[in-house]
Amino acid sequence: MNDATSHPSAVGTPSCAPLLPAAAPRESTSRVIAEALREAIIDGTLAPGAPLRQDAIARHFSVSAIPVREALRLLETEGWAKVAVHKGATVAPLSADEAREIYEIRSALESLAIGLAIPRHTPATLRECAVLCEAAEREPDPSLYVARNAAFHMSLYAPAARPQLEDLIRVLHRRGERYLRLKFGLPSYKGESDNEHTELLDAVRRGDVPAAQSLVAGHLLGTGKLLHRFLTERAQAEAALANRPKPRGRPPRTTTGS
Repeated sequence: MNDATSHPSAVGTPSCAPLLPAAAPRESTSRVIAEALREAIIDGTLAPGAPLRQDAIARHFSVSAIPVREALRLLETEGWAKVAVHKGATVAPLSADEAREIYEIRSALESLAIGLAIPRHTPATLRECAVLCEAAEREPDPSLYVARNAAFHMSLYAPAARPQLEDLIRVLHRRGERYLRLKFGLPSYKGESDNEHTELLDAVRRGDVPAAQSLVAGHLLGTGKLLHRFLTERAQAEAALANRPKPRGRPPRTTTGS
């Protein structure tokens, strides 16, 4: 018998096959934890700067510290968490520059996607787009609106049949979700966004590629600029408040005997 095929550590041999799936349970556990934390960050349950304590998370999920560390490492690589030596992990802060950049990249990718998709749309796919557009417009709940907004956008690009492009766009949708929720503090902009969706759908129905690309780019770049301005102004206001001198208390009154 050949030593290369009988040795249990030989790469690519049948004896190694049963060992490969062994890491799957822990990996899936860490991903489940990461997804739960991600959802809590998106919906605001975990606020920017909130601590992500490994021991508390491990107790909550009834797991050891290992999958929690892996989950936090994954969130850090995706930009959801910040990990500092000797300080632990915290929820990443909202960033005006990040918000703007996410929507700048989305505008480029989604302009490409919609141009590829329009020639391949059918009456059935256009009906689906219309249903999803109306569902997003009527949705008052921020959590559900974010999902319906993403579903509408992705329905416009689905006929392009570009899975890698769609995956990139979905990742950016996820990264932008907690920023998009800020629009609900600005109701007039929600209505403006819905009107832009309707105009975009009309251009897709007409098969007008240049108009659709211009509309989707303007829609996304406008959102990025709005969020950048809102977050910048909020940060400036918070800084001004923090630097405001504290009023001095009045000196205690003294009394004299009569």
